[in-house]
Amino acid sequence: MILTALIETHYLPSIAYFAALHSAGEIILERHEHYVKQSYRNRCHIISSQGKENLIVPLTSKHGKVFITDLRIDHGQKWLNNHWRTILSAYRKAAFFEHYCEDLEKVLFKRAPFLYDQNVELLSLCLKWLRWDVTVRETSAYEKVPEAGVFDLRSVINVKKEENLAKFYRPATYHQVFGNTFVENASVIDLVFCAGPQAAQIVQASAVRK
Repeated sequence: MILTALIETHYLPSIAYFAALHSAGEIILERHEHYVKQSYRNRCHIISSQGKENLIVPLTSKHGKVFITDLRIDHGQKWLNNHWRTILSAYRKAAFFEHYCEDLEKVLFKRAPFLYDQNVELLSLCLKWLRWDVTVRETSAYEKVPEAGVFDLRSVINVKKEENLAKFYRPATYHQVFGNTFVENASVIDLVFCAGPQAAQIVQASAVRK
């Protein structure tokens, strides 16, 4: 039986995100949820010379209940240039940066108006990099309890509940650009830029088998 996984979109998702999805033959993206503040929906971690560093996408409205698909990115701020400059500084010396950076730059600098749309396109790019042959579709309505056969992963990878990660993710080390101490569960771009074609195998090695 092909596993169907239901999950929300993240900004440049973490390695744990993909480890949780490793056995899915189909991914359903939750497009009918309300935005959750201080979540990975608009942030990620990369590894720079300063250690683990947050990249946060600014939003025009975070007050009240806002559907994720209605949430606009605040392009009035200079976040995009700052993110790209930080990514360049962190990874320009990574072994495979030149192989993947152009694709990432193109997606980011499309300046998508809505966070959800940007996240979906970035997820598609990451799946392409990992060479995952998986069907991706979206929810047609919000269901508190999904239909039988759907593995509900919504909000399990949570900024405030890092202890959840052990259910899905067991760090598999790889060479990182900075430092002698491995930093686990960065954005998948850290893995891809550093490990290139081996990234998918490392994700698989990081997945907790059930």
